[in-house]
Amino acid sequence: MANLTARKNLAELINSAEAVHEGSLKRSLGPFNLVMLGIGAIIGAGIFVLTGEVASQYAGPAITISFIIAAFACACAGLCYAELASMIPIAGSVYTYSYATVGEFFAWIVGWDLIIEYLFAASTVSVGWSGYIVSLLKNIGITIPSALTSAPFAYDDGIGFHTTGALINLPAVAIILVITIILVLGVQESARFNNVIVAIKTSVIVLFLVAGVSYVHTGNWVPFIPENTGEFGRFGWTGIFRGAAIIFFAYIGFDAVSTAAQEAKNPQRDLPIGILGSLIICTLLYIAVGLVLTGIVPYTKLAVPDPIAVGIDATGLTWLSPIIKLGAIAGLSSVILVMLLGQPRIFFTMANDGLLPAAFSKVHPKFKTPYISTIITGAVAMALAAVFPIGILSKLVSLGTLLAFAMVCLAVLILRKTHADTPRPFKTPLTPLVPIAGIAACLGCMAFVNRFAWELLGIWMALGITVYFLYGAKHSKAQHQAASS
Repeated sequence: MANLTARKNLAELINSAEAVHEGSLKRSLGPFNLVMLGIGAIIGAGIFVLTGEVASQYAGPAITISFIIAAFACACAGLCYAELASMIPIAGSVYTYSYATVGEFFAWIVGWDLIIEYLFAASTVSVGWSGYIVSLLKNIGITIPSALTSAPFAYDDGIGFHTTGALINLPAVAIILVITIILVLGVQESARFNNVIVAIKTSVIVLFLVAGVSYVHTGNWVPFIPENTGEFGRFGWTGIFRGAAIIFFAYIGFDAVSTAAQEAKNPQRDLPIGILGSLIICTLLYIAVGLVLTGIVPYTKLAVPDPIAVGIDATGLTWLSPIIKLGAIAGLSSVILVMLLGQPRIFFTMANDGLLPAAFSKVHPKFKTPYISTIITGAVAMALAAVFPIGILSKLVSLGTLLAFAMVCLAVLILRKTHADTPRPFKTPLTPLVPIAGIAACLGCMAFVNRFAWELLGIWMALGITVYFLYGAKHSKAQHQAASS
């Protein structure tokens, strides 16, 4: 029987982090850079793509309330992330934090869940990217057959899983292929590059708001909360909460701020500023976009992969349409890159711990990248993007990420008991209230996700547990160390 609570040595991890820090890392990130990092990670498919789906199918103009509910859950989880990152500021994200504090099996579940956040999210964003590139090409007279730009499978709460008649979402596959090749060859990220992308994204959103506000018809906001159709989660307050669970995808990525703890000038002060600052700015932008978009176009007409493009086209400002779409394409491209960059690094860390085959930790002799795990990640992401629509992928990503964030909040509660004396440059305020509120908010949102997404998550987690007991537990380095000590 596997030792499910086998742990990495917390003191050794902290010491190794300090050694790495003194040898190569500089505390150079202040509050501004951390806020910009958070905004860069957050703004992506959620605002450019999912606003249309949530408004048209679940919440109507009340999507703004859905954004606020999701932001609250993120804020609680973000503060818990900050505490863990300040305790153990090393690579591996919450997977590593969990391994060192609450045990191997818990860490495996988190790591397996992170695959949904990163790999599946890359597929989701690529489907949104496809919608915008198809719309842009159409503007210049190039039309790609819908059979090559749509998913062959779809899911509807009323009729279930069904085929669409399409063959493949070719643009979505193409962008993942290009970015995967780039990542294998090696990509150097910098704060300057991130700031440029953030400037492009926010400029596009501000342009849309400034240009669109004068075309708002307040009658499109009536009723602000559409009456429930009689089906759970279809408008009304259940629709708002279901919308919050789905739109949670819009906030995925804010945890990137917590991973910069080792390079923050003052983690205790700057991490909460970076996390909460980026969440507040993005939430305000999201609310404004939700109001303007549903004011320009009736929410019933927003069930499209490129709702911002539809909104700007509805204004008749043809000169602005290509600019908006190019900005969205650039922003979505950067998110795909970040997601496809992050997932192989998590595989890399898990393989180094023995929980995955050693091939996942192989580094290319010339390019110095984890090329095998990058290729595998890209291949799976392409397969998902080729055949599934954003509606299926986004729900699964939101559900899996909500579960991971709830586990982060739980980890903080456990650590306050088991490692009470471990130094924490940043402490989650109002503990245990904030972690408990985070768990409740995340689990509450999860309850409103449709049954199909739950079934997919159940299958995914069952597969993960099977892999752990058939391979991971037998090859775990922590297990072998525990057995020999």
